[in-house]
Amino acid sequence: MPCLPCLSVPFSDRRRFLLAGGLATAIGALPAWARQGERIRHNPFTLGVASGDPEPDNVLLWTRLTPPLAGLGEMDAPALPPLKLRWELAHDEGFTRIVDQGEAMALPQWGHAVHVQVNGLAPDRWYHYRFMLGDAASATGRCRTAPAAHARVSRLRLAYASCQRWEHGYYAAWAQVAQDAPDMVLFLGDYIYEYATPAMTLGLARTQPLRTAQTLGDYRDRYALHKSDPQLQAAHAACNWAVIWDDHEVENDYASDNGRGDPARFLARRMAAWQAFYENMPLRAPVLQRSFQGLSLYRDLRWGNLVRLHLLDGRQYRGIQACRAPGQTDAGSVLPQECAQLDDPARSFLGWEQEQWLYRQLQGDGQGKAQAPIWSVLAQTTLFSTRRYPSGKQSTDSWDGYPAARQRLVQQIAQSAPRNSVLLGGDIHQNYVCAVPLQAHLAPDKANPVIASEFCGTSISSRSGTTQAKVDAVVAHNPQVLFARCEERGYGLAEITPQRWNNELRAVANPLRADSPIYTLAKFTVEDRRAGPQAA
Repeated sequence: MPCLPCLSVPFSDRRRFLLAGGLATAIGALPAWARQGERIRHNPFTLGVASGDPEPDNVLLWTRLTPPLAGLGEMDAPALPPLKLRWELAHDEGFTRIVDQGEAMALPQWGHAVHVQVNGLAPDRWYHYRFMLGDAASATGRCRTAPAAHARVSRLRLAYASCQRWEHGYYAAWAQVAQDAPDMVLFLGDYIYEYATPAMTLGLARTQPLRTAQTLGDYRDRYALHKSDPQLQAAHAACNWAVIWDDHEVENDYASDNGRGDPARFLARRMAAWQAFYENMPLRAPVLQRSFQGLSLYRDLRWGNLVRLHLLDGRQYRGIQACRAPGQTDAGSVLPQECAQLDDPARSFLGWEQEQWLYRQLQGDGQGKAQAPIWSVLAQTTLFSTRRYPSGKQSTDSWDGYPAARQRLVQQIAQSAPRNSVLLGGDIHQNYVCAVPLQAHLAPDKANPVIASEFCGTSISSRSGTTQAKVDAVVAHNPQVLFARCEERGYGLAEITPQRWNNELRAVANPLRADSPIYTLAKFTVEDRRAGPQAA
């Protein structure tokens, strides 16, 4: 089957030239240890394997090579030339029943990452895959195809997670995700954190030697750090992942082309970070084909007639936060009476093009449409529901900072009227379960009915930075918030059937232990045709 190499669509004409040159010279550049059948002296697959968005007739496979004796700094590691990998896809873990196999180039211009799309597969079926270089073989990954586009489906088991700062905790949650055996993992942003280890290390689970990421090499090193974790690797190898990003893949609280400091330097940093994200995520070539100046991550995935996932990009296209000066740090929250920009209807959280795309998607999900799913799911990066603070302040980086844009989306959900609407989010390092009413800024009641459900998950490892007493005070001011906790880290696990959405909030007992047990913090159910979560 044809392979989609990691450089199938480069960001510029110059890089397209580099790609062509790399491919032309690759065969002659292989060192002896990398030729087929040669014995090599190191493990080139230390970053694991992964598979991407499930489709009915194909799978997307990923790996990234590491050089011999590589540390965490690319400048200190021996350079690798272009390398030719082999890959196999099989029905069984022992690879006795091969479905397909082929070769792919790992090129230095793109960090020796490989993205292989294997086509012509049967829908709704599990497969096993692996990569090989010389006599070295990667770990075996497990992936699957989605059910046929409109097939009647009885179940989807979905894990969703976000925010995994290295220093703040071990990844015991990922070990449990692998044990949960989901059909898919939905990652909602902050896969890496760009920071250096803080000077005060008391209470940290672990430290790391990397500087604050600025360059392409820095970001590649940061992904190599995170992906070196065996528990994260196990979760990637267990099933397909669908990924979007938030801010820490680049810089805290950046918005579109607005970052801190010199604008030209920030844009160079952002482009480096975006390239590293593509290199290290199991993404398909079309995310590059839409634009040579960024990655087009908003897209949809179908799981037969059961679920349609709308994956949204809340960073690349949004307007700058209200009352934030260009080049300066976002304030985080403001008093509405001191910031008239908050209510400006011209401001968009998603950007106008993505807004219109999503509205068309939701119209297709409307009840009565021939292809409408049972569950219409908006997968985005942060808390959607209104969260009023006792101080009167309003968040600027979440949807609270874009209230007109939020209300436009709520109105679109109401007008399109999907059979069931659920929003998933992350970012805030807290568990929030909310009922979304027709007027999002007002309390739900008979005159303001609930039209959607929201589950905003806590972090895999990142600290919340607040206290439960403060969160309880927020809940008292927000009747649409049904549940809120800040002291636990973990993930969400959804068992979705035509009759109901069963949601478990899974928590880590001790984030400072790699072998920490996991427990269920709370359970909620959304019944078919009944908007709003109910405690289970």
